[in-house]
Amino acid sequence: MIHLASTTQPIEATAPVASRAGLARLMRRLCADIGAERYMIVQPSFDRGPKSMRIITSNWIFDALEDFGSDGIGKIIESGNASGPGAVPRPLLPATALFLSEEERCAMREHGHAELYCQKLNADGVAIFALFSAETPRRIDAAALMRAHMKCSYAIVQFFRSCGGQEASNPLSDRERECLLWVSEGKTTDEVALILGVSPNTVSSYIAHAIQKFSANNRAMAIATAIRSGII
Repeated sequence: MIHLASTTQPIEATAPVASRAGLARLMRRLCADIGAERYMIVQPSFDRGPKSMRIITSNWIFDALEDFGSDGIGKIIESGNASGPGAVPRPLLPATALFLSEEERCAMREHGHAELYCQKLNADGVAIFALFSAETPRRIDAAALMRAHMKCSYAIVQFFRSCGGQEASNPLSDRERECLLWVSEGKTTDEVALILGVSPNTVSSYIAHAIQKFSANNRAMAIATAIRSGII
């Protein structure tokens, strides 16, 4: 198979995206440029629950969305495979995505997601994720995907500003975010208290407030939601 990197042309700038239809058109063009067949732009929606997702635009078929579900999409976002601007994209293959259930890996294969990339976009400080996939491994041109990354980020910012479609970005206070961040790094309550110069009870209170704001069941779920949302 000939890798598309040899034929892909540089991705040119386009006019601002001001509608959902315009965003979909741009995503189809990006797919053609990088060698992908499927795309999805998704925003974690902690206001609707810690595992909720808001699909902004997608050409995934209905059956794929039903079989994979928001839980599977959330696992991909949280897996560490999401690449930020300038980072080398990391391909996700059904055979190596061991954080997914067997049913979810089967859904990837059956619905033509033999190779999938997850890109983390920055929309005015809010984390949005773009998923690109192809039916054949090594079809997507990673170099072209890196060039498309900033264009995709720009488009989603323009879409939000034009349509007023952005949800609440960060419900946490600075202290609540700091506490979750340190706990996610493996620090104990006492260690976080020492770092921040407050009492352990105060740290526990901040974390409890963060758990409540995310509608999470425990610290681990609150941390996962904060990571997925790009807050920590």
